[in-house]
Amino acid sequence: MRLLSRFLGALSADMAIDLGTANTLVYVKGRGVVLNEPSVVATSMNKGKRQVLAVGEEAKLMVGRTPGGIQAIRPLRDGVIADFEVAEEMIKHFIRKVHNRRSFAAPQIIICVPSGSTAVERRAIQESAESAGGRRVFLIEEPMAAAIGAGLPVTEPTGSMVVDIGGGTTEVAILSLGGIVYACSVRVGGDKMDEAIINYIRRTHNLLIGESTAEKIKKEIGSAVICSNSHEIKMSIKGRSLINGVPQEVEINQKQVAESMTEVVAAIIHGVKTALENTAPELSADIVDRGIVMTGGASQLKNLDAVLSQATGLPVFVAEHPLTCVVQGTGHALEEIKTLQNVLITMY
Repeated sequence: MRLLSRFLGALSADMAIDLGTANTLVYVKGRGVVLNEPSVVATSMNKGKRQVLAVGEEAKLMVGRTPGGIQAIRPLRDGVIADFEVAEEMIKHFIRKVHNRRSFAAPQIIICVPSGSTAVERRAIQESAESAGGRRVFLIEEPMAAAIGAGLPVTEPTGSMVVDIGGGTTEVAILSLGGIVYACSVRVGGDKMDEAIINYIRRTHNLLIGESTAEKIKKEIGSAVICSNSHEIKMSIKGRSLINGVPQEVEINQKQVAESMTEVVAAIIHGVKTALENTAPELSADIVDRGIVMTGGASQLKNLDAVLSQATGLPVFVAEHPLTCVVQGTGHALEEIKTLQNVLITMY
């Protein structure tokens, strides 16, 4: 009997999931981060029913390139589930991929949720994970997971501030004694940056580009501020002309990209300032000493840390591994589930 329980335990390794708008990362207990794939699902209609064709990296390659009968869907928007059925299929696929089997996988799961998500949204995420095969599902708020992953002393009686900029949301939080003292969730992130670039190029160049091209522009020449040499850093992009409808290539520079993202950067700064205004004086003193830590994929936007530092007058640092901070923190909560029990949320 003991051997059977050990065997089943091995087959149902517990996992932590950072269910992000742009990417989903999975951490398996004892193994670390084992999966990092785009949160994209390709589906087609078959006899009135939706059929999943591809998930993750394979599905992302189809975005903007699918024929009429196939859709490449992102089941999460602004950090929460927009398509319950597709999200469930995506989680199932990732669990199977991680376990490399179709049966016996009934893991205990800790999954991230935005701090500003409603009870209904949290319940939807929990139910999706349960339907996908989770034995027991806990939730953890993203800024708490990000702070743990960045190595901040969240359980100590001292103030820490984290700004987690993901694909759909920017989570700003002040943490102390294992809890979130103040948090605000601004529904802007990497996706809004891409959207802003698409709209700007459409207005100024009469050129329509896709999400993948916008993301490439952001990563290669994106900047949160216009620098002295911004006009010299250039990139050639291809899209469809809105004047004559034919494919066209144009050249853009970093100055233009920085201009396109002005409103998004301003929204992030506003969220950070709002959190600082609502912080107790003692905690504010700790943040002056410790500074602000930035995590999340979009925190890597060039000069964003400098812009935030200038706006707040505080030191701002980008975490060592910003992309994996949230999943590493969630994984740490999974490994130390008894010690960090008070940071977990259950909707039971």
